[in-house]
Amino acid sequence: MAKRLFLAGASGAVGRRLVPLLLADGWFVVGTTRSPEKAVLLALSGVDPVIVDVFDAEHLRSLVVRARPSVVVHQLTDLPPGLDPARMAGALERNARLREAGTRHLIAAAQAAGAKRLVAQSLAFAYAPGATPHEEEDPLNVDAAGGAGVTARGVASLERQVLEAPLEGLVLRYGKLYGPGTGSDGPNRPCALHVDAAAEAARLALTEGEPGIYNIAEEDGAVSIAKAKWHLGWSPRSSA
Repeated sequence: MAKRLFLAGASGAVGRRLVPLLLADGWFVVGTTRSPEKAVLLALSGVDPVIVDVFDAEHLRSLVVRARPSVVVHQLTDLPPGLDPARMAGALERNARLREAGTRHLIAAAQAAGAKRLVAQSLAFAYAPGATPHEEEDPLNVDAAGGAGVTARGVASLERQVLEAPLEGLVLRYGKLYGPGTGSDGPNRPCALHVDAAAEAARLALTEGEPGIYNIAEEDGAVSIAKAKWHLGWSPRSSA
């Protein structure tokens, strides 16, 4: 079981930057994608690729059980290329469903496989309005109307499931990603985060830190990252 990892969302923006870090640390990585073309690219990068729809619970379960991971990493998103504004409304609904049903299926599969730890991607910009910098205990904006509420409720479902699962569950609340593959070349403040710093936080969370929620963002006044610094040894300068 040691050093075997199942990476859900291996072909996504964070997943692609995380894979080389995992391989350099000696992990055997089984990584998911929905695309045969991306599966080829994953294989070339050193990943054992699997093609799966996370909403197909039985197929997902069989693949995770076969992978025998000690750690499962949840980096699943469903966003349009370049974050196309014309397609974002539908993407918000799809991501909310992914965070609810997709997370449920992934947790069940991780349990069936005997995994010990689950590291999941969340958001650091879904807090309810209030004094900043936000700490992890601050409430999410679940009562908001429109897309903000849809997003916050999906995030709340994901986080609740991860923390209540009989696993070592760590939730990484990422800021607004920028850098290669994100659709944004520069920081979108407040609450910005370079994709390489996000990947480094995920790498650290595999072996460091206690179960719980961690804000992962640059220090621009939006959120406090003291917990991540102290317990994970993470810094936003990880992308440097």
